[in-house]
Amino acid sequence: MMRMVRPEPLTRDAFRPFGDVIGMEGSAHFTINQGFTERFNDLAFVDVGAEGGTANVSLFLGRPRPAPIEVKLMERHPLGSQAFVPLQDRPWLVLVAEDAHDFASYRAFACSGRQGVNYARNVWHHPLLALDAGSRFLIIDRKGPGNNLEEERFEDTPLYITHP
Repeated sequence: MMRMVRPEPLTRDAFRPFGDVIGMEGSAHFTINQGFTERFNDLAFVDVGAEGGTANVSLFLGRPRPAPIEVKLMERHPLGSQAFVPLQDRPWLVLVAEDAHDFASYRAFACSGRQGVNYARNVWHHPLLALDAGSRFLIIDRKGPGNNLEEERFEDTPLYITHP
């Protein structure tokens, strides 16, 4: 039996159990720089300080996976959050789960190129799911001592993600 997860629109309320949606839409903002800039502040809780960790800012260059996307791996970060912010206006996908082994707990989200996500500490998620070749992302996560990566691999998983 092949199980399909269909992406739903990414909203702050729907994603709240898994972390933060990073985006300007619906966010409080104020004017700075002599009226030439709108600042959208406190969009995500960057949680990287456990066990002496510090912030790491990276760039990722993503490629699309074959459709439908077969779920072979889920990961989580027990010592810190991990934020993904697209640098182009290209749609992308997010897959999260309350329990990596309970396929009923999986949820997929269709993200616009104007929305990022910040996975809270210990949230199971799939690695980057770009839909277009050459998709660039700014990543903010933890570096430092300790093991901040747990992976669950699936052989012959019956779970797939459809493209929106």
